[in-house]
Formats: sequence, C-alpha cells, structure tokens
Amino acid sequence: MYDPPEYVNWKPDPGVIQEFQDTISRDSQRAKIISELSEKQLLDMYAGLLRFRLHDITLNRWVKQGILAKAWLGTGEEAVTIGNVHALDRTIDKVGPMIRNAGACHEMGVSLADMLREYLATADSPSKGKDLHVGSMAHGVIAPASQVGALATVFAGMALAIKQRGEKAVVLTWIGDGATKTTAFHEGMNMAAVLHVPAIYVLQNNQIALGTRLEQHQVGPFTAWAKGYGVTGFQCAGNNVLDTYASTKLAADLARSGRGPVIVFAETFRLCGHATHDEREAREIFPPAVFQYWGKRDPIGMYESHLERKGLSRSSLEQVEQRVIEELAAAEKQALHSRDTSIPKPETLTEGVYGGQDAAPAETSSKPERPEAKSIRKMPSR
Repeated sequence: MYDPPEYVNWKPDPGVIQEFQDTISRDSQRAKIISELSEKQLLDMYAGLLRFRLHDITLNRWVKQGILAKAWLGTGEEAVTIGNVHALDRTIDKVGPMIRNAGACHEMGVSLADMLREYLATADSPSKGKDLHVGSMAHGVIAPASQVGALATVFAGMALAIKQRGEKAVVLTWIGDGATKTTAFHEGMNMAAVLHVPAIYVLQNNQIALGTRLEQHQVGPFTAWAKGYGVTGFQCAGNNVLDTYASTKLAADLARSGRGPVIVFAETFRLCGHATHDEREAREIFPPAVFQYWGKRDPIGMYESHLERKGLSRSSLEQVEQRVIEELAAAEKQALHSRDTSIPKPETLTEGVYGGQDAAPAETSSKPERPEAKSIRKMPSR
C-alpha cells in the first residue's frame, strides 16, 4: 500500500530484462568485474536494495500514521546508492550521502534503528536529536547539510587530505541533477579536478530538481560535465545495480591510483515526490508514460529476475527478504521505544556543537579593534 502504483503487481517485462542483461555484458571491463562477484556479494546487494526500500516504506507509513510530518524518500533510485557503496572499500573509504541516499548509511554500517531515531530526534540518535541528516564518523559516513551540493567542496578537501597523507582511501558523494547548478558544486568539482584528488562524484540524474525537469535547467548532454572539468567520467544505468557497481569500481580504481577525481553519471528516476507532502503534485510534472517506463525498470524487480536467471533459487531470495523484514521490524521497535523514553533535555542543546560567545565590550581607544570570541566549544570525538 506504500508502493508507487507502477510497482503494485509488478511483473518482469521480457524486453526490459533483456535490456538489463545487455547493459551488463556490452562493456568487457564491466562484464569482467561483474563476473567476479561471489554469490554472497550478489545477495548482499539484494539485501541492501530491500533494506533501502523497506526503510523508506517505514518512513512513509510513519507519515501516514502521524508519527512524522514528512519524509524524503529514494523510491526508484535505490540501485544508484547500493551499487556505489558496495563497490567501495568500506573499511577505509568515506561517503557523503544526501538524504535521498539514505541506503548508504546502513550499507556502511550505521544501524537502521539509529537512522530511524534520527528522524524521531531522540536523545540517543546519532545527532542527539539535533538533525535528521544521518552521519557517523565511526562508519565513514559524513552527514550532509540541507543545502544541496554543499558536500562537493567538503569532499574535495577530504580527498586532498588523503592525498597529502599518502593514504589509499577514496571519498564519494552524490550530487543531484539540480545541484550541479550550484556554486558549491562548481567550486568543489573544479578544486578536485585541478588538484587531482581521489574523489568520486556521483551525478545522480533523477530527471527532476524539486519541481523542475532536467530540460528546464540544462541545455546539452548531462554527461558533458566530465569534459568541462577535464576529468574521467563513467556513464551507467542507474536502475541497474550491477552496472552501477561496475562503473563505480572502475572509478574507485582510477581515483585510488592517483588519477582522480572521477565522475559517475547515473541516470535514474524518482518515483515519489520531493518529499511525502507533494506526491500528488509530483505525478503531474511528467506524463503517465514516463512513470510507466521507469516503473517497468524497478531496480529491485529487475535484479531479482536477473538473479533467478543466474540460477539463484526463489527460496534463497525469500530468505534474504525475510531477514531484512525482521531487521526493519526490530529497528522500528527500538526507535519507537527511544521516542517514548529518550527525549532530549533542553539543557543539552549546545552540547557537541561549535559556538562562540559574544566578546566583552572592547576598551575605548582611538583605534577600534576587531572583537574576538572568548571561547569556542570543541566538538567531542564520536
């Protein structure tokens, strides 16, 4: 009842499934990368897709139940995030997800319960109730700011630090099609390109920026950004988790070897509103045929069909699904318990944040001096 109508009674379209197969076999480099995936890796990606979808369904249900006012979902775009993250070395690499890339958090190791607690603003959430953007330095997840594109510059700086230290890690962040028009994106991307840092920028074209279609804010091919900045770019089918995985693996190898930054262009489609409050309005921006086209390309449905064609049994897929369902149920129970028992205390508002105090009035003199803050709170290690 919380799926887009195109996903209700979804059945694989033979032509679309063949398109999936053709996509992962037409490039020899990518085909080799995909062929080396173990059954466990394939099923782990399947679990990641399900985890992402069911996390969003939980949030959507909470909105309908009045637990939340709104939520920002990634329905239809799950394969971009999951394919990207699984191609990284999650022991050393860092990611900076925007709110629609929430799946990156749980695939990097952040607990589902903590992700749900963040939305509920509980005292035991990662931000102690201060924000709904999830991050965890311990798990290599840098929490985003609300301003789209803001992490482009942050990740250029992080990648520069990695390069200067001689480390082998890479950093990856996501930029929406609309966010490519921001100053922060240009400054960060240009800096990363000029300094040749080990960063991956996933330009996630989901066809819409709030309520503005791609053709309303860009003239020319979306993939032209790579040429403009003089960097390597890989284009992938964003709803095909294996193609996304392979292209990101190639990008990570280049960046890790000192030939970064790299752009990964992922074309996908948002089958929901900007947030849960405008789902009806979002359906009026594109003709029904566009939703039908992308609905047939449900990233989970296509991937299930592919795995079954590879010989994985239906029962093995159902076991993974049941395990993820149980994970979500347990996480939801824990998060709702926190909502009832762990409300932030007002006096903790300024704990764990940077903040300056007003300076004392400067002494009268013939030459005015610039006032300086008396003290700065230091961010505790987390």
